[in-house]
Amino acid sequence: MPLPDPDIAFKLARGVSRAFEQLGYGTLTEVPLGSGRRADVMAINDKGETVIVEIKSCLIDFRTDGKWHEYRDWCDLFYFAVATDFPRNLIPNECGLILADAYWAEIVREAVAHPLHASRRRAQLIRFGMIASQRLRRTSDDEL
Repeated sequence: MPLPDPDIAFKLARGVSRAFEQLGYGTLTEVPLGSGRRADVMAINDKGETVIVEIKSCLIDFRTDGKWHEYRDWCDLFYFAVATDFPRNLIPNECGLILADAYWAEIVREAVAHPLHASRRRAQLIRFGMIASQRLRRTSDDEL
């Protein structure tokens, strides 16, 4: 059974980000949450709706992850993203399912909506904007 591969996870996150951007969302990867956890991909649209996508690079990665339930408190919609050869029947029905590769992703099962409380939504939007701003500044610093 293959072990988790960070390169595969990076590629899946790239495909997921590209797909959500086409759906009108801004995306960030590796987003720290107020709980101390870190979302693999976070996407926010112009209405402030927040999506968290948990990337699973292999079966072991999925089976050893007991923390995914904690992400629901930080988003309106929660998805798992996996490669096309992942056994889809293992993904819980209440979670959305995305099939992805390095270039694209497709939502094959919609997530059940759990709307965020207004104060948490506001905090998420501010956190998202601050992280994006800091990353952009670091990128420009690296170019000097």
